[in-house]
Amino acid sequence: MGRIVDLFGEVAAEADEGTEGLVLGPEAWERLRQDWRDEDIEDALTLVHESLLQGELVDSADSLSARLVEVLGAFGAAAAFKEAEAGRGALSLDVIGHLARRVARLEEILAVFRDGAPPDRRRFDELQRRLMDVGIEDEMERGREDDAEADEEE
Repeated sequence: MGRIVDLFGEVAAEADEGTEGLVLGPEAWERLRQDWRDEDIEDALTLVHESLLQGELVDSADSLSARLVEVLGAFGAAAAFKEAEAGRGALSLDVIGHLARRVARLEEILAVFRDGAPPDRRRFDELQRRLMDVGIEDEMERGREDDAEADEEE
């Protein structure tokens, strides 16, 4: 059992994040091949990657859950509940952005572990695009104003 743990430790220390998961450089592969078969190294890479993803999953789920408890708890007050009940409940853009970022990361990680089909993301992806565009108009307007001032100075 100790040898396997040593392999996992070495793989975790040497591996880098790649597009398809964790990858080992050629030098690390050659060094590990002295004591291990390729299949063992690949299995260790997969298990280390899944372990890292599970840690991220717990962190993301914890963050999302804490924020949802906070957000939903705000509707526990009688006045806020009545507003929500009347269809006038509101969330700040900051809260929406935080929730969207955490859910997006959860979805990335869950894609590795999910057995069934993922949820329909079309409207969620649209929300993310809108959130990314927030403030762009103001920045573009400031840029035009700066250009106009520079033209006037010339």
